[in-house]
Amino acid sequence: MPEASVSSPTAGRRLDPWERPDARTYVRIANVSKQFGGFTAVDDVSIDIYRSELFALLGASGCGKTTLLRMLAGFETPSSGRITIDDQDITHLPPYERPVNMMFQSYALFPHMSVWDNVAYGLKQDGVGRTEIRRRVGQILELVQLAPWAKRKPHQLSGGQRQRVALARALVKRPKVLLLDEPLAALDKKLREQTQFELMNIQDEVGVTFVFVTHDQEEAMTLSTRMAVMDKGRVMQMGTPTEIYEFPANRFTADFIGSINMMDGTVARLDGGRAQVAVSGFDRPFTVAVDPATTPLRQGQPVAVAVRPEKIAVHRDTGQAGEHPNLLRGVVRDFAYLGDASVLRVDIGGGRLIEVTAPNTRRALKREIDWDDPVVLWWDPEAAVVLTA
Repeated sequence: MPEASVSSPTAGRRLDPWERPDARTYVRIANVSKQFGGFTAVDDVSIDIYRSELFALLGASGCGKTTLLRMLAGFETPSSGRITIDDQDITHLPPYERPVNMMFQSYALFPHMSVWDNVAYGLKQDGVGRTEIRRRVGQILELVQLAPWAKRKPHQLSGGQRQRVALARALVKRPKVLLLDEPLAALDKKLREQTQFELMNIQDEVGVTFVFVTHDQEEAMTLSTRMAVMDKGRVMQMGTPTEIYEFPANRFTADFIGSINMMDGTVARLDGGRAQVAVSGFDRPFTVAVDPATTPLRQGQPVAVAVRPEKIAVHRDTGQAGEHPNLLRGVVRDFAYLGDASVLRVDIGGGRLIEVTAPNTRRALKREIDWDDPVVLWWDPEAAVVLTA
């Protein structure tokens, strides 16, 4: 009888950089802080980034993400802490001695130079030979699909093309790490969405580690392998886009990423992998699936029940909703039709509004649910999370 084979959980799928057998930290930010006078811009931040990652620093203006990027680039020096790239301590190295290159938000192209000369400029400054410059510039322009536009000036290009020139100029010097400051901010929405996929494909082909700053949640979710969500100079949570969105570690991350409904309450009962959370104004507690190993709870503990709008089922109230562990009744007070989905704000009493996102899966001129309709809402225990911080 042949021996049974045991498949690996990663068999048949592409491994993320941190899952590979040879995985090791490539960029290490260790207990880094930065003060400007009495103001702390970055506060004891530690981040490990792996080779070939596309890592995002995400947060609102003033959260410290750009200061952190500038310390990686060498434009600012940490007040304390250490930064290494490929085991080389670069904490106090000047920018020109670091194995990094930076792509600025403004692109900073030379307007009087052609695409070719813009891309070749850094190699010429480094004293690279003409033959090698021709080879490397030709290769990178092919990669970013700009070879036919090599003789054009920046003002003769579209916004997306200028963005790719800036990317080519940064990559042609073959940095170990490419730093990007709001790389797609100057593009309109449709072009930004298209360029996101182009950027991912280029990064995958060249294999360079990307670290980019953005305030755009959708951009971070789309582009990054992992991200660090920052606030007031600190990392609030770090993980993959799925981990950050589906399993927020605290109220700030839950509220900052996407839309979420939060209801404050207390733990009424714990039963294995279920927590019963009592919320003032409701007849019965909400049931939430919890992992005692990662979210230890105690009876009477103040918590919040958090559930994303798209996790909530909504139907017109006919009086026969059936049995669901988290069932609410309410009235539609606001309605927005977005094409692929509709957003409803449902008054569930006590001055509370629950936001629901319902996908429009059928073509119809008449809405199934509209303003002022009575509705029932429910969600599975696994759809919500319990937040303790």
